Amino acid sequence: MKVEVVPPNPRWVEEFETESQQIALVMAENMITIHHIGSTAIPGIYAKPVIDFLIEVKDIGKTDDQSVAMVAIGYEAMGEFGLPGRRYFRKNSSPDMRTHHVHTYEVGSSEITRHLAFRDYMISHPDAARQYSELKRELAKKYSQDIEGYMDGKDEFIKVMEKKALEWQALLASAHH
Repeated sequence: MKVEVVPPNPRWVEEFETESQQIALVMAENMITIHHIGSTAIPGIYAKPVIDFLIEVKDIGKTDDQSVAMVAIGYEAMGEFGLPGRRYFRKNSSPDMRTHHVHTYEVGSSEITRHLAFRDYMISHPDAARQYSELKRELAKKYSQDIEGYMDGKDEFIKVMEKKALEWQALLASAHH
């Protein structure tokens, strides 16, 4: 699969909103919240044009029963796909064009905290977001045909930023109490 990183697109937010409505219908009362995560949720940065959804559900087991309905709206159900406690769905517009990733976790999962902290930190720290944007552009050039190499290249930066983001979030929380 070709690794393509494109300039920020204001339509990503609209695409998130539109697709969220469909997903919400499918997930019904099991769904608590749906979040826009990943690079398309961070204003002004380059990203792979794939919309990432983070869904908090009441019961992760129920999500398996909803897989059929997710498939009906064009998703491929991938199960945990390497991350225990997650249910992962993905959608392509054509065989080699991924468009949507849906990460589903049960409410209270530390994965939810981690994803949202990273996103919010990036939104609040434009310098960090710009570094991330530049890193992704370099990696996409270097690994244009190698998604694994691209992902590995981002890994260290994401881990460092995630740690900062969680510390930042904890500081904010303590300031509010």
